[in-house]
Amino acid sequence: RAGPRGAAAARKINSFGPGRKGRNDMAKAPETPASEPAFDLRKLMGEFDPNKLMGQFQTMLTQYKLPSVDIDKLIAAQQKNIEAVAEANRVAVDGIQALAKRQVEVLQETMKEASEAVSSLSKAGSPGELAAKEAELGKSAFEKSVATMREMAEILVKSSQEATDKINARITATLNEIRSLRSSTK
Repeated sequence: RAGPRGAAAARKINSFGPGRKGRNDMAKAPETPASEPAFDLRKLMGEFDPNKLMGQFQTMLTQYKLPSVDIDKLIAAQQKNIEAVAEANRVAVDGIQALAKRQVEVLQETMKEASEAVSSLSKAGSPGELAAKEAELGKSAFEKSVATMREMAEILVKSSQEATDKINARITATLNEIRSLRSSTK
């Protein structure tokens, strides 16, 4: 049995003091519906402004008077590079969102199938029939999970390839621009 000091100490430990919020009164994180992502990558990318970045780049370059350098061409090339990176990022974000959407769909399908499986197993008569249904369900679940993993990998590969293609196309264009600059100076 705790004495008066023990009870007071227990109250002090379990209380944050007058005017302070207790454990049950603490602020809670805002809940987001399951259909909405915790953060929106599309919004984040939408806030990226390549034109603003290029304006800052142009201001910086014009401060330095570089001989035999066409600042306008250099800025135009960098603008195209930034636009290509932004487009590649948009493609990647679309791929991530498609994957997340598919994962939610797979989870919903799995829950439905699990419910149906439990119902099916509860209707099994003999132990042999139960074992056969369990084996059939196990095989079906394994095949479906392999197919789903393959599908999700294909989504990622497609998205990655599209983003890479955007960057590679810009690299090729940049190399062609450099070649044309070199040949025009000769």
